[in-house]
Formats: sequence, structure tokens, C-alpha cells
Amino acid sequence: MSSFNKVILLGRLTRDPELRVTPNGINICKFSLAVSRKFKATDGSLKEEVTFIDIDAFGKQAEVISKFFSKGKPMLMEGRLKLDQWDSQSGEKRSKLSVILETFQFIGSKEDASDFSDAPNYESVSPAMRPAPANSRVSSVSEDNFDDDVPF
Repeated sequence: MSSFNKVILLGRLTRDPELRVTPNGINICKFSLAVSRKFKATDGSLKEEVTFIDIDAFGKQAEVISKFFSKGKPMLMEGRLKLDQWDSQSGEKRSKLSVILETFQFIGSKEDASDFSDAPNYESVSPAMRPAPANSRVSSVSEDNFDDDVPF
């Protein structure tokens, strides 16, 4: 049986990213995202539920995140779930679910864009999550552009 482990989150950093470098020279960045959900309760009132998610980034992505993100900045990210398990000092079994970052995207308002002016050219972001260039426009495609071999 196949399995699938993919998480896509849009939220704001709850604290400044913490960058560490291992003795082997690998960058590790730890940060947390707050992701909220608004819904109508059974009594008709509007409620908001906030979930705080710990995220780990590695390599070049860790370096970029620690340099260009700070508490309160928005981020769109994609990753996978990871369950850590350990025994506490008192001998109790403990576990924690976190996310390992695979790709991310800079997002935000025009005011935020100045913060990212010297950011890398999205080399650490997957093509599927890269934003369209600001000057790009959706244009209609004529039928002449299609191959004659396409059966539909």
C-alpha cells in the first residue's frame, strides 16, 4: 500500500527563526508558524482557532529563512510530517508532531517586499510554488499553438 505525507501551510512566524550549524556544516533552522481558522460556532458566534506548528528547515533554505524572515512575517510552505518520540527525565514516553520544510514561498504586502529585495531568486523554492512574475499576464491561447497530434 502506498502512503502520502504532504503538508501545505500558510501562516505567520510566531518567533524569529533560530539558525544553528552542525559540526558537519549543515544549517538547521527552527521556527514556528501560527495558522488560524475562523468558523461559526453552534451558537452562531464567530470563533477563531489558532494552531502553532513547529517547523525545521535544513541547508540553504534554513540560511535563507533565518536571514529574511522574522516574527510576524507570513510564509507559505510545503513539507512533511515527522513524529519525534523520546523518554522524559521522569521516564514518561513523550511525542511531538512537527513539520520538515521542503519548499517555501515569500508572501506578503508591498511593504514586506522591500524586506526581501536582496533575497535569492527563489532557487530554494520548488517551481510549483514560485509566484508568477509581477509583470506576467494571463493571455488567451489560440488553437494554432496546439499540436495536431493531441486527440482532444
